[in-house]
Amino acid sequence: MKVLVIGLGGVTNGGKTTLAEKLKTMLPNCDIISQDDFFKPESEVETDERGFKLYDVLDALYMDEMVTSIHNWMKNPAGSGVVTEEPQNTCDNLKNVYILIVEGFLLYNYEPLNELWNRRYFLTLPYEECKRRRSTRVYQPADTPGYFDGHVWPMYLKYKNELEENASMHVDYLDGTKSQEELLSYLYSDIIQELNKLRE
Repeated sequence: MKVLVIGLGGVTNGGKTTLAEKLKTMLPNCDIISQDDFFKPESEVETDERGFKLYDVLDALYMDEMVTSIHNWMKNPAGSGVVTEEPQNTCDNLKNVYILIVEGFLLYNYEPLNELWNRRYFLTLPYEECKRRRSTRVYQPADTPGYFDGHVWPMYLKYKNELEENASMHVDYLDGTKSQEELLSYLYSDIIQELNKLRE
């Protein structure tokens, strides 16, 4: 049995969750862990001097629990309830390969996760498009006025810069303004290549 752990990270509202869900239906034995499921309750998230809740930082997440969940899945992917129906056109020799897609906005800046990835993808968006998409979403708690410019976007740039400065980290940057179909097609063929390498 082999496992493939794929990181689908990047900017808020970049399309990570939608892409992960669509890939799950296309790939054999595929499961998803979402970073959003590991946010601390609002009462435990720090507030800065401007009154902004600091959600877009590692401290706002139970990262150790997330790492544990990924390790548990890797130890026993078949027991995770992953559906093993074969999607169309998948070869028989992929039956013993399990794929985990981990999707979230802060995946590659946390050291304990970095030895787990087989592939790292990072969705980017220009400022205006990201702000426009973010404004159409309803969050709990809701974004306060100025929150995007005061916290969300600066943190995205900070963490993205950290990644770009880390020469040892191979990250595949994807343009989130491209159509879902185009992104999906690219991701799917890239992951299938990775699966074929595992089989060799």
